Amino acid sequence: MSRAAEETNRLMLRARDAMDRAYAQPLDVPALARIAHVSEAHFSRTFRATFGETPHRYLQRRRVERAMFLLRESGRSVTEICFEVGFGSPGTFSRTFHDIVGRSPRTYRKEAAATVVPTCFTMAWTRPSG
Repeated sequence: MSRAAEETNRLMLRARDAMDRAYAQPLDVPALARIAHVSEAHFSRTFRATFGETPHRYLQRRRVERAMFLLRESGRSVTEICFEVGFGSPGTFSRTFHDIVGRSPRTYRKEAAATVVPTCFTMAWTRPSG
């Protein structure tokens, strides 16, 4: 791997790590491109080439992963969880959750409550693939 490719990967990992840490914050491509010290267009292209999905989709998936945990482990309402993980509206949250997981947040919660399995197995088998 060339030195330039290593540097590019390091910058993309830096931006992805920022998304992992601050997934509930309002992050957009300009902010992430600044973190990676590249232009917006270059960031979007390179992120997708590096990780196989757009920055927006990666961030949505991280938010949904956190929401899945909260739906399984807490008694908070779906609306509270929606805002806690960084979505701006319950409608967008439900639609995105359904697109990624394959069922609505409420259905997911009901099914997760019915299954008593150790958390490590649940996380391994229910991780959304995007």
